[in-house]
Amino acid sequence: MAFLKRLGIDTYMLLLIATVVLGVVLPVRGIFADGLKQVTFWAVALLFFLYGAKLNAAAVRAGLMNWRLQALTFVVTYAMFPILGLAITWAAGPLLTPETRLGILFLSVLPSTVQSSIAFTSMVGGNVPAAICAASVSNLVGVVLTPVLVTVILHQGGATVQGDAAVKIAMQILLPFVIGQLLRRWIGGWVARHKTLTMVVDRGSILLIVYSAFSAGTVAGLWHVLSPADLVTLYLVVVAFLALAMLAMAGLGRATGMAFEDRAVLFFCGSTKSLASGLPIATALFPAATLGAVVLPTMLYHLSQLFVCAVVAQRGAARLAGEGAPARA
Repeated sequence: MAFLKRLGIDTYMLLLIATVVLGVVLPVRGIFADGLKQVTFWAVALLFFLYGAKLNAAAVRAGLMNWRLQALTFVVTYAMFPILGLAITWAAGPLLTPETRLGILFLSVLPSTVQSSIAFTSMVGGNVPAAICAASVSNLVGVVLTPVLVTVILHQGGATVQGDAAVKIAMQILLPFVIGQLLRRWIGGWVARHKTLTMVVDRGSILLIVYSAFSAGTVAGLWHVLSPADLVTLYLVVVAFLALAMLAMAGLGRATGMAFEDRAVLFFCGSTKSLASGLPIATALFPAATLGAVVLPTMLYHLSQLFVCAVVAQRGAARLAGEGAPARA
């Protein structure tokens, strides 16, 4: 296990992979699938309630003072990435299935990660308050902006999303978050002291969504549509997407003359995509039969980004410890 951790592979990543395998080998069906759907709905609602309860508005306000970094990170997430996603699906479109092409586009409009991007920024001596702000704002805006961008992109291609998507997002994500933020004054301290609770709900809800999505995909014949060659091709496309994104963030940080601390924020917050926010939004936007194929690119991107970012952060942390000053990427 120590060797795997050095490679950036932790227990949670192994659980994600095991959950996908379980959804393929032992998919849930019938009344049990309906029950799992209800459990997943309330788990996600609890997750966003806890997000609202623990979000420190003061930290977000402090991070907003670095307006150039925040604006650049926002533009990268919701403008550069969608354009890059459109370009990749145009270039690799003939090699992908319609559902996985849609999955690449969905991936391109997702918000940044929260916990991992902040943790990686901290490891290399980056600007942690700015990372907290960038990741938090990205996810807050993404709850509304991601479905809008997905709808616009699909409309251009003649496709649509589920008609009740806006209602599901409001009831499952926005409302619990707002309630949590309103109650933060009374419960925020308790939630902050019980970080294990948030982690269990966070990771547990993601595992539930992954199992539900890949179970539904298996029942709908996903693996008869996607051949091993399709999976390999999709993975190569996703890795190319990640590589282009990370190279763009590194180059943009240097080209704008940012200090290393801010470049670290741009790299980790600008190149990563949130599985925690993306999967709940996907369940509201897409039918269960196609959900597995649509979220598959996000799963592959998420696992790959954790691996690469862990390696980059560990190298930066080692250099930081050796030099006693922020590592220069």
